[in-house]
Amino acid sequence: MDIRQLNAIVAIAEHGSFSAAADALATVQSNVSTHIKKLETELGTVLVDRMTGELTDEGRVVVMRARRVIRELDAIASDVTALNAEVVGTVRLGAIGTAARWLVPKLLEMAPVRHPRMHLVFVEATALGLDAQLATGQVDLAVLNLPASGTEVRTVALFEEDLVLVVPIGHPLAAHEEVHISELADQPLILPLEGVKLRADIDQVAEIAGVTLHPKAEMDSLRLISSLTFEGAGLSILPSGAVPAYLLSQFKLLPISSLRPRIVGVAQRRRGLPGAPVRAVLELLAEIVTDTSAIPQGVRPLLRATNKSKRAAEEHERIAGKILGGSQTT
Repeated sequence: MDIRQLNAIVAIAEHGSFSAAADALATVQSNVSTHIKKLETELGTVLVDRMTGELTDEGRVVVMRARRVIRELDAIASDVTALNAEVVGTVRLGAIGTAARWLVPKLLEMAPVRHPRMHLVFVEATALGLDAQLATGQVDLAVLNLPASGTEVRTVALFEEDLVLVVPIGHPLAAHEEVHISELADQPLILPLEGVKLRADIDQVAEIAGVTLHPKAEMDSLRLISSLTFEGAGLSILPSGAVPAYLLSQFKLLPISSLRPRIVGVAQRRRGLPGAPVRAVLELLAEIVTDTSAIPQGVRPLLRATNKSKRAAEEHERIAGKILGGSQTT
């Protein structure tokens, strides 16, 4: 068993066929077939159905382990390089869309300055989908609602975030400073699907108050709900960070009495030691959420800014200033 064989079966899992896997690995199909055949011979079982190109049950088990092995091998090189104060490698960061909206731009701003040889890959998914992708090694870190449902992950709370009713400035409810759930019974609400945690929290508050909500529409994506709300399609209950700062002059964010804030954290696999690139992204996330001057309205950090993160911020400003200064003189 060697790394080429593991790369081959992971490529088949991700791209769906021997030929597509060969293209992704920049090789020929016969090489991929040879690697898979050797792996099947060693393990004494069929890993890929040749008729459909799909993995067998045994193949899926191998892919789950293979992804972790490949990540660990990548981390060896990254850790050694990091000893010379340079972080090199790829980090696959999954995030729920409403948090990614403001976290990802900050990461894209800071990471190239701090770690120019680190490559970031972003994956947007639901919290449930991110749990599964963490377990299979498709992402290295995930920013999601807590508590996470996966048993093979460890989590750290990053911030808490108010859940608010988003209404246009001209709406009658915009004159309020807070609303009660009973005031929403006849409103054209766009709500998450039943079974989604935010919907469960809303329904629980409504049930306690003896209120039945009649949504105008139900959707499985908070990002889609946000977009439709901003287009005037209806009112919605959203995490406050889902509303960009440039829209705050057009919409009012109203707290809903008895609706508790949500907790968002970062999760990683419980087993295995995170490599230097993953540790670097964790430090950047901590720095972003503890900068209270830059986080969205209604978001409150649950981490404390450490001396290390403060020093990192100062170094970031020094390097950024140097780059900007140099660009002005050339």
